Amino acid sequence: MSKKANYSYIGIAFIILLFGIIFIPKIVDRVSNGDISRTDESRSEGLVVNGKKTSKNKSDLEYLIIDGQPKKVPEFSFTDQDGKTITNKDYLGQVYVVDFFFTTCPTICPRMSKNLAVIQDKFKDNPDFGIASFSINPENDTPEVLKAYAADYGVTSPNWHLLTGAKEDIYKLSNIGFNIFANIENFEHSGDFALVDKEGYLRSRKDAFGNPKIFYKGVISEQEKVDEDGNEQEITVIQEDIAKLLRE
Repeated sequence: MSKKANYSYIGIAFIILLFGIIFIPKIVDRVSNGDISRTDESRSEGLVVNGKKTSKNKSDLEYLIIDGQPKKVPEFSFTDQDGKTITNKDYLGQVYVVDFFFTTCPTICPRMSKNLAVIQDKFKDNPDFGIASFSINPENDTPEVLKAYAADYGVTSPNWHLLTGAKEDIYKLSNIGFNIFANIENFEHSGDFALVDKEGYLRSRKDAFGNPKIFYKGVISEQEKVDEDGNEQEITVIQEDIAKLLRE
């Protein structure tokens, strides 16, 4: 080997050594201080929510992004089965499930309410969990009617509010606020549940394509496992995701 080549190797080695002395300690220090993200952190890490980046204890549940922003539950104010005024602010600090129903519904509503009672009992000892059930037939579903319905379906949690109010406000909240279909003309409505985190944002797990599922099937029970169309129950799934949000 020539002296010229030998000098070149010595020069390269010196540069590598110098890089290691100067830069590697800085990189290690930045990783230690959390300035550099690790690849196994949640996709929600670093998302700007309410002007702040989400913290590292966020779960892997996705936000529903509308126009580049995570969707937050709009303001609402309704009356519950005890005659109390309940607003969206009463749910801040709680993880809660949302559904739309009416007490005289003969088909999917009884099944949804029974499944919600199962979820209620799963988290009965946790004051940070709640349920909001909005009636789409407020003209019939007065607080007194809702109170009787609550007794029939085993509503025991102080954080499960069956809510009634102005019809237009309820339908706007359903279709626009929660993106859950409801038809004001003939009382058609979705059998889906929405899930809201402690800060009032809509959250869900990802689908097979990596996008937010947005909703959870609320009609099929854990015992049924699948419906007549082969759709799998998601009561177990939503309970798992409630637990994740409660840990955030």
